[in-house]
Amino acid sequence: MLFAAVGFLIGGVDELMVDLIWIVRQIWRKLFVYPKFARATSKTISSPRSPGHLAVFIPAWDESTVIAAMLAATTARYRGAKYTIFVGCYPNDQATILAVESVAHPAIRLVICGDDGPTTKADCLNTLWHALNAQQLLNEVSYKAVVLHDAEDLVSPDELIIFDRLVETNALVQLPVVPIVDLTSRWISGHYCDEFAEAHGKTLVVREFLGAGVPAAGVGCAVRFDALMRLAQDRGGNPFDVDSLTEDYELGLRLHALGEKTIFVRLSQHGGSGVAATKAHFPTTLETAVRQKTRWITGIVLAGWDRLGWGQGVSECWMRLRDRRAVMAAVILTSAYLAAFLLAILWTVGLFTGSRPEMVGTATETLIAVNILLLFWRMAMRAYFVAQLYGWREGLISIPRTLVGNVIAIMAARRAVIQYWGIAKGQRPVWDKTAHKFPSGNHLG
Repeated sequence: MLFAAVGFLIGGVDELMVDLIWIVRQIWRKLFVYPKFARATSKTISSPRSPGHLAVFIPAWDESTVIAAMLAATTARYRGAKYTIFVGCYPNDQATILAVESVAHPAIRLVICGDDGPTTKADCLNTLWHALNAQQLLNEVSYKAVVLHDAEDLVSPDELIIFDRLVETNALVQLPVVPIVDLTSRWISGHYCDEFAEAHGKTLVVREFLGAGVPAAGVGCAVRFDALMRLAQDRGGNPFDVDSLTEDYELGLRLHALGEKTIFVRLSQHGGSGVAATKAHFPTTLETAVRQKTRWITGIVLAGWDRLGWGQGVSECWMRLRDRRAVMAAVILTSAYLAAFLLAILWTVGLFTGSRPEMVGTATETLIAVNILLLFWRMAMRAYFVAQLYGWREGLISIPRTLVGNVIAIMAARRAVIQYWGIAKGQRPVWDKTAHKFPSGNHLG
């Protein structure tokens, strides 16, 4: 109990510091910025000085059920923009190839990888990068930036407008990711809504405010062409690291280490329908959620430690430490649940024996009381961000849903340690993806 209490205190204070920075920033902008300057939207953002052609990369392995609908919706939403969509498929995935070919649109380019799949997403992205450069050598078009998306994404109609303008002064531009509420999986899929609402409503905002590097989410982000070229020159012509399970996360941090500017942007969407963001369904079962979180923990927490180091500056080190706390957090959570279980046993024994054993000292009781206060604050902050995005009902549900997220985190951390041990011994990482579902109904409106 003492170990868990100390761990919760450290984590609680860490989160409180981020919360306070976010609150101070919001107050400052409300008092001194917004009275002078109107809030920018995707409609009011200034026009690009040199409008350009954007390339959209979509790596696709075993995506035959969603890729056609995604491409049709994307080309409809990008109407009027200058873009080319490069879709990467594998020669042993004919179903996905046929699905891509079924969408007849002049902006879509089908690119076949050289090896059978699955390799890694980074390997597929590198194939798309070489296809883009080959097209430029033919003098067909000159690309200004590369936009990254997955095969299940519902893109924002305004994102290319935002990217075209902001990549002129920034190497990487990341828009929010908004998980879609799945009523068939309110607790498992829903916990992604809670985590992304807080991460993309507060944490990345604070991260950029402190001057730390903004990691790419792999979807809804744009990277300026010359910045990708810099990364490619350092890696034998490949901007994405094929040995990485989280090439998107590393992309932003590597650009920041090169002195490039990476930003996170929250802009109201034209028409007032929320923020300009990428929407998508997330895993709905315990097994698929654990698999996805395992990849994130393996790539960011474990492999990221030795692949990226700690960066330069206090803010960068702090943010990377926060990124890499998942495994230790899982150990602390497990200890806390075990302590609670043993406490319940002791109380039960006390009811039958008539004696109440002394379980904790005064100092530990005080520590637990402080942690309870920090927990109430933590739950209130999460509920606030979830309610801002999904309404007050989802905000309230996010409080008990934290338990589900904790269980998934514990299970994923255990699996990630085993997976990373295999990688450390020389196993080649592969694309361990989950089945996807494309949005439908009101989400397409």
